Amino acid sequence: MTRSGADALSRRMVLGGLGATVALGAMACSDDGDAGEDDREARRRDPEVIRYGEAELQRAALSRPRGPGDNTVPVVVLVHGGFWQPGFDRTLMDPLAESVVAEGWAAWNVDYRPSGDDGGWPITFTDIAAAVDHLAELGGGRGIDVERVAVVGHSAGGTLALWAAARSGLPADAPGAGPRVEPTGVVSLAGVANLAAAALEGVGGGAVDRLMGGSPTGGAGADYGLASPVERLPLGVRQLLVHGTDDAQVPIEQSRSYRDRARDAGDEVDAELLDGVDHFEVIDPASQAWRLVLDWLADGFA
Repeated sequence: MTRSGADALSRRMVLGGLGATVALGAMACSDDGDAGEDDREARRRDPEVIRYGEAELQRAALSRPRGPGDNTVPVVVLVHGGFWQPGFDRTLMDPLAESVVAEGWAAWNVDYRPSGDDGGWPITFTDIAAAVDHLAELGGGRGIDVERVAVVGHSAGGTLALWAAARSGLPADAPGAGPRVEPTGVVSLAGVANLAAAALEGVGGGAVDRLMGGSPTGGAGADYGLASPVERLPLGVRQLLVHGTDDAQVPIEQSRSYRDRARDAGDEVDAELLDGVDHFEVIDPASQAWRLVLDWLADGFA
């Protein structure tokens, strides 16, 4: 992120604390501590970490609500941010995973290989493709409905979430083409929707160039055309963009201009451009921004 690594990690700890605070608040509000614990246990299972590939970071945590074995539920794929850089992982999205399960859905919280020796284009992207497609292997055996899949990504994860929803429109020989699981909805939380614009504007301090292996005006230009969500329009699925006016990491114009181009291309796009909201509030499970996401997901899963 453009703020220091220490500051970003500090904010991560705060957000993790918010999730814990919500849980503790629920305990305090219960008239009977044991009854409150029973209720929480009735809604949640411990996350199950599952590999979707052989590499160390090709793993994801599946969290499900408790219920009858034959009861399948929608699944929300969560994709963390961090400008595709090493040092960030799925724990950034743990509070949201808990929130998703509390709604009665499953959460598939994904790790992936970042930029660097083992990642970047196309590997970072195909890791997300493999993670989403792995849901077909899990299917009813884990009580999830692979016909009702939404992908939610924050910041750099917003790029990957939108791209995951665009895979069915990729050329047959492109990385990630031919999805086994096609999302029915996608949410970008303060996401980077236009990689070329972000690269040219220096968003993330050169993070986009590192991800793509070069500049959009250089030899990597064709790859930007395959990777950048705005270049893959129309996606053909419902989309929600959530972005705050006080975002100092990813300019709100990323979402505003993408919204306009997506609608012009014929996509169904809802956009919540929120006054006074910063880059991290959108992943605070206690925020109004996140409540908007849950309501939008509920409408799609109904």
